[in-house]
Amino acid sequence: MSPEYLSPGVYVEELKTGLHPIPGVPTSTAAFVGASAQGPLHVPTPVSSFADFERVFGRSPGNPDLGHAVRQFFANGGRAAVVVRADGPTAEAALAGLDASAFNLLCLPPLLPGVDLPVATRVAAAALCRRRRALFIVDPAVAWASARDAEAGLESYMPQRGAESALYFPFVRGPDPLANGQVRTFAPCGAIAGVMARTDVQRGVWKAPAGTDVALKGGLSPAIALANRDSEILNPLGINALRSFSPVGTVPWGARTLARPGSADAEYKYVPVRRFAMFLEESLSQGLQGLVFEPNTAATWARVRTAVADFLYDLFRQGAMAANTTQDAFFVKCDATTTTEADIAAGRANLLIGFAPLKPAEFVILRLELRLAGGDA
Repeated sequence: MSPEYLSPGVYVEELKTGLHPIPGVPTSTAAFVGASAQGPLHVPTPVSSFADFERVFGRSPGNPDLGHAVRQFFANGGRAAVVVRADGPTAEAALAGLDASAFNLLCLPPLLPGVDLPVATRVAAAALCRRRRALFIVDPAVAWASARDAEAGLESYMPQRGAESALYFPFVRGPDPLANGQVRTFAPCGAIAGVMARTDVQRGVWKAPAGTDVALKGGLSPAIALANRDSEILNPLGINALRSFSPVGTVPWGARTLARPGSADAEYKYVPVRRFAMFLEESLSQGLQGLVFEPNTAATWARVRTAVADFLYDLFRQGAMAANTTQDAFFVKCDATTTTEADIAAGRANLLIGFAPLKPAEFVILRLELRLAGGDA
């Protein structure tokens, strides 16, 4: 009902639209699954520091891989983690516990010293990350001693490859605080997750977590020295080399996913493009929840377009897209061309957005389905 104005003048009336500005979701909460000395089994437990981790899960001198992965995550810039203690030779039961947890990065350090995780566990981890819009940071096979070994063993090691996974090679070496600083070998996943978290804060999730400005911290070095010729073997496979450059130190020298060339995932062959797209999908999915009970009409579609365009424009201003104008940076469609009469009858509204990622490519297209009121389903 409109208010009654009793005298001439200028009046300002606040109208509720039912839709608030869309906030960006977190991008760098890391989930760790592994063996520990104590702690609840298969229960996701948030930790905000390595001290938090040790209070809950203790120290495991016999198998410290989980602890060191968490320690290196925080040492390299991580701020929030979720830890799940696994038991036995596989981690599928522990992974299942993450289905209801919020995370963006997944690390599975070895459950047993010097032993690869079962293939089925890696397959389950990749499937979980695809469902949850997260990235599985894959450690290399223990037996890979060269780039040629990685080339020969990749197919059997990761038979189901996609853009939800990124593999880093080789293992890293550094001082072990549990052994009076003795140098030992570690899985790289925790340090890489920390580098991604640090890059997200300093530059944004759209920036590649690679190169000489993102050196690994904690005195880590590659367990196997790699040269340019090795990178030439690894890059086309989607394997990211860890290399040492003086005076910078050890850096990720690649930012590729395991998306197969020619597959539906091929446009997401770069880690920052995949992670930025996942960030957009999750932010929009959560940010548009306020429209669930709105009528599926042209007026609602216009509000969707405005809210999404405002969100994307803010990211454009932060330098998240490879374009100089908004017209070249992104587009938003939610109208009668994306939503048919059958969609309306079923209570669906279809949102189509495209964005120009920070890489040499055309637009990447995202399609989201919104559930609105008024449908028969």
